[in-house]
Amino acid sequence: MQTVVYSNGNQESQRAISLLEALNAQILVYKLNGHFTQRGFESEFGSDAEYPQINIGYEHIGGLKETLKFMKEKGLL
Repeated sequence: MQTVVYSNGNQESQRAISLLEALNAQILVYKLNGHFTQRGFESEFGSDAEYPQINIGYEHIGGLKETLKFMKEKGLL
């Protein structure tokens, strides 16, 4: 599964990346101030969005909690 993680390098982002690696996901990690700006992040996901934000395939899933719920529902965990 192709997965995109928008990260600011925080612990939650690292947890998400580790989980996805353990599931053998194809991961693209976009890093704050390297691939996007905070303004661009807020424009894309809203000013209340937390890091990380995760897309699986062409679907925006949300943060780590939403991603865990999504994966559980899909039988991936």
